[in-house]
Amino acid sequence: MSDQIRQIAARIRDLRDIAGLSVETVAGELGITAEEYKEFEGGEVDIPIGFLYELANRFHVELTAILTGEDPRLHTYCLVRKDKGVSVDRKNPYKYQSLAYNFINKKAEPFMVCVEPEADDTPIHLNNHPGQEFNYVMEGTLMIYLDGRQLILNEGDSLYFDSGCNHSMKAIGGKRAKFLAIIF
Repeated sequence: MSDQIRQIAARIRDLRDIAGLSVETVAGELGITAEEYKEFEGGEVDIPIGFLYELANRFHVELTAILTGEDPRLHTYCLVRKDKGVSVDRKNPYKYQSLAYNFINKKAEPFMVCVEPEADDTPIHLNNHPGQEFNYVMEGTLMIYLDGRQLILNEGDSLYFDSGCNHSMKAIGGKRAKFLAIIF
């Protein structure tokens, strides 16, 4: 895994340690197994954005603090130029860029997400997290697995959904898909 993932994992571990909570307690509160949580803290597996968002809410910290190690400082506005958002270096096929990383007390987390195409037989990895999510496809075609359904979104299509439902995204048509994701 990347050095960035290992740094995020260390921040997760530090939050739990400072709070004086066990792995089992936090894992139970977040609805995952202790083994999964230990893997996230170990920094050797990909850590889903939804999990990081939920963890930030659990510990009453900004997601930016977990992602970068710094607290956001801006109160009035946060301008992020094209391709200059804070990158969340995840394994393929996803690449996330936080688009409001330096704005304090956000009501939502906006991300620019790029999904690289994979082989048709690549297994999907479902995730879920509390809240709601909005996705707007800017480039390519995206297959979204949502609560047992497969939805095809083309450029200009959008989807608003309960992110507590199992979901996953996959670029189809042999091209990268790029979409705006807003997590509430």
